Amino acid sequence: MPSSVVSVINYKGGVGKTTLTANIGADLAARGRRVLLVDLDPQASLTFSLYRPAEWEEQLAQSRTVLHWFESYTATGVADPLRKYVVSPPGVNAIVERYGGRLDLLASHLGLIEIDLDLAAGLGGARYQKSSPRYIPVHRLLADALRDEAFAAHDVVLIDCAPNFNMVTRTAIVASDHVLVPARPDYLSTLGIDYLRARLSRLVTEYNEASATAEPAAGGGPATSGLINPEIVGVVYTMIQYTGTGILKAQRASMERMERIEIPVFRQTIRENKTAFTDAGDRLVPAVLAAERTSAVENLRYELQQLTSELVARIRV
Repeated sequence: MPSSVVSVINYKGGVGKTTLTANIGADLAARGRRVLLVDLDPQASLTFSLYRPAEWEEQLAQSRTVLHWFESYTATGVADPLRKYVVSPPGVNAIVERYGGRLDLLASHLGLIEIDLDLAAGLGGARYQKSSPRYIPVHRLLADALRDEAFAAHDVVLIDCAPNFNMVTRTAIVASDHVLVPARPDYLSTLGIDYLRARLSRLVTEYNEASATAEPAAGGGPATSGLINPEIVGVVYTMIQYTGTGILKAQRASMERMERIEIPVFRQTIRENKTAFTDAGDRLVPAVLAAERTSAVENLRYELQQLTSELVARIRV
């Protein structure tokens, strides 16, 4: 098992979820860690930040994405070893290997949308009946796959979740030790955070109840590998805008509202810098590893590195 598995999720799109996943992963790898990025968002933005679409089409699209791994389960009832689908993006690894690190990727695919329907169908539809004998095995698909010895050397797994709570996302949460929540400091992106916490709590309760009453596996072995308790490691504010007196007043007000619902918040925030992030995507190297030395890029790099340091301290990897 990897040392720590972290799901990155928010119901609201456009909050920098994928950008944070890519940059934290790249920075950890540049610090000598071995990192696995898992792209569970059908939009595949994380995948396309590390592979050009033409490269993805030629090298991955036909047989080497997370879609194909899930399909191995829906077709036979037994998932292939996950390691068969993991790739190592060459651009970013050319940089991080100098420091003894490595960044691996489980790429996404638009067809992942349909897998949710296939997995849910086996559990009695969208309500995921916990009385189904397949409830535990389906929810544990990713968790059990990561127990493969092939991932024992990985220090961190970062999972870029879709902005929903469908079956694929649920497999990520069950596999996770921690949940990281990126959010813009505005009303809409912070509105769903408390609801997300409630959904997480409901899944944990439901899963643990099903686990406690599950029948032993064939051969007398345990029916499950145990209870789950993923914790929200914190909310990260992204796309911060500054004025002459500091953070924009409306954004400060949203951040103050968040304090009332008592969810951990990272001290480090990430400023808005569309140019630096766009350029990084074009180069297939996350902004935190950018070679530029402009003040804007340096400020952004510093914030991203500080955020990674804070995450390392919180999850202890």
